[in-house]
Amino acid sequence: MEKLLIIDDNSDLRQQLKWGLGEDYAVLLAADVNEGIGVFKKYRPRVVILDLGLPPHVDTSVEGFRGLGELLELDPYVKVIMLTGNSERENALKAMQMGAYDFFPKPPVVSELLVVLGRAFNLSNLEEQNRSLQRIINLKSMESGGMIGQCPEMLSIFSTIKKVAPSDVSIFITGENGTGKELVAQAIHEASLRKSSPFVAINCGAIPENLIESELFGHEKGSFTGAHATVQGKVQYADKGTLFLDEIGELPFNLQVKLLRFLQEGVIQRVGGRQDIPIDTRTVCATNVDIDRAIKEGKFREDLYYRISVITINLPPLRERGDDILMLANYFLRMFREEYRKKVRRFSSASMDFLKSYEWPGNVRELQNRIQRAILMSDASALEPSDLGCKMDLPTLEEDIQPVIRLREARDKVEREMIAAAIDRQNGNVVKAAEELGVSRPTLYDLLKKHNLTPLGGEAGKG
Repeated sequence: MEKLLIIDDNSDLRQQLKWGLGEDYAVLLAADVNEGIGVFKKYRPRVVILDLGLPPHVDTSVEGFRGLGELLELDPYVKVIMLTGNSERENALKAMQMGAYDFFPKPPVVSELLVVLGRAFNLSNLEEQNRSLQRIINLKSMESGGMIGQCPEMLSIFSTIKKVAPSDVSIFITGENGTGKELVAQAIHEASLRKSSPFVAINCGAIPENLIESELFGHEKGSFTGAHATVQGKVQYADKGTLFLDEIGELPFNLQVKLLRFLQEGVIQRVGGRQDIPIDTRTVCATNVDIDRAIKEGKFREDLYYRISVITINLPPLRERGDDILMLANYFLRMFREEYRKKVRRFSSASMDFLKSYEWPGNVRELQNRIQRAILMSDASALEPSDLGCKMDLPTLEEDIQPVIRLREARDKVEREMIAAAIDRQNGNVVKAAEELGVSRPTLYDLLKKHNLTPLGGEAGKG
């Protein structure tokens, strides 16, 4: 059972929360910051509920801020939920800027608090799985390049890389732009016996058609206008190493024949040359085009496809990777936070909702770029949707905020009616009404004040 620490000086509230949350969590209790820090050091709970007003300064937020700072110093990943009174909203927002996960009004409604706690523990577990996965994966490129994930498709890809990397078989990587095809190629190289030799990447779709042959195979001096010296091609630079041909689906048809000859015979000829030059390299190719359709349309040679695709690795788009989105987002957040020395610690709840619901047409590359820009520009401790450039993608005020307001009003109305009815049935006896409602007497007094009710069952100020 997950451990949950509650730091609050109100013994009735502590017991009420322990009773309400005890079926779901192993609840630890502390009455002040010093006691709470001691309990935290001993048991290391993932989530803490912390009151803002604690002794010896119960009328201020000094101790709450101190507790928050010490907890985050001990564990930057702990999720701290602040308990606040109605007059402490400004301080609650300051706590969020310091790194608190969320804040919750007093007196807390257990059913609503359980929802917030569930999300906090879920995020904490995802972050821990992320860190564990990075420790497990022994490929340097996966650790440094953000190629992480726990979805079945990515775990299968990691397994395939480990199996095929030591061999020299040709590998064909497919996937949308931004899914990490070059990262896979680099991971294969780093895990291969060729890792001490060059990894040479060339984008076949980014080079003009009249230059790509020379770029690949090199040219002899005088072979064309402007060829003032003999130049070695990228294929030769990859000798003894790995050649990565990205966007091979864009390779002109006439060059596909020459590439096939090289793959079959292991030799090249420079443009304008006659000499066969032996090359020993491992070839990894990638594309984002529908290669089967290209073959049917006569744009890609079928025999070349079979030569380059002994093993095929298909990278899933980010939108289909489930919780990997949050894992990657937090990975990039920590990476850029350290690089730019910023105080950003987390994503707000609204930002996490956006990260999970957005379609990510640019895949991991888009996610990385948005987070990098957000961290560079933000001075807060939590990233909001606006920091991620997502204003236009969020639900409208009418769609999103209004239903929440109506739900809260309905809940308050039911709560007020239940309290008034209990007070009436008990003839104004607060102790008996509290027993009937299952709350402590101080909590019932707080609720009476909240709803402007008197123990006589009427509204305050009326006889």
